[in-house]
Amino acid sequence: MQATQYTTALSAFVCLALIFGMMVSFTLGRAAGLRHRRVDPEGARSVSGAVEASIFGLLGLLIAFTFSGAADRFDARRALITDEANAVETVYHEFELLAPDDRDRLRGELRQYVDARLDYYAKLPHFDAAAPNLKVADALEAALWSHAVEAMPRGLSGAVPVLTTALNRLFDVAEQRKSAQLTHPPLPIYGLLICLALVCASLAGHHASSSAKHPWVLPMLFAGISGLAIYVILDLEYPRAGFIRVDSADVLLREVRARIS
Repeated sequence: MQATQYTTALSAFVCLALIFGMMVSFTLGRAAGLRHRRVDPEGARSVSGAVEASIFGLLGLLIAFTFSGAADRFDARRALITDEANAVETVYHEFELLAPDDRDRLRGELRQYVDARLDYYAKLPHFDAAAPNLKVADALEAALWSHAVEAMPRGLSGAVPVLTTALNRLFDVAEQRKSAQLTHPPLPIYGLLICLALVCASLAGHHASSSAKHPWVLPMLFAGISGLAIYVILDLEYPRAGFIRVDSADVLLREVRARIS
């Protein structure tokens, strides 16, 4: 979790390093192709483009699947914010089934719980600064459950299943949001993606050796688009740290907090 504090700088570094590496790979591939053509002109002309097309296709598929997975996880994290806001409001209204004293006490604790959760999200992705707010929220969660269990027998008939379901949903969503922050593709997938991009750049350079002069704008464009794709994928994976963020969805939880004041 600490690594996400540096995601923006790390994503930019990976993007620039990949662009530079692809340009180096293109240059080396072209140099190797030129040497091959000098040593074995017939063999150089007989190289099949099917292998190159397959490798380039594999790179495109890997980028597409990685991007799609990152976008799906981004949407899931945003949906969980809506779920938590709805769960908070549901619990607040279900406390109406309790005796007046119990209801007022638990609603006050619920407000404190929501405040702690909002403070926690506001400080992300700086997890060291946000950790105390998360501990407060966890303590209030335990208190809410304990006091609700004590108050349920004094409430209206049928309050027990209704309140337990609502509270369980509230706490489950909180755990799901915590888990979603840790859900990312394994690092070897990114390693494979970068290695495949370098191989493709090398193959493109080898293919470009068929002409004595080659426009450098094309490999630069290829490298730039590939690096930008990796950058956007990383930005989607860590939506509290980059330019693509889910912070705007937090307004739903703040609106609910304002309604239950």
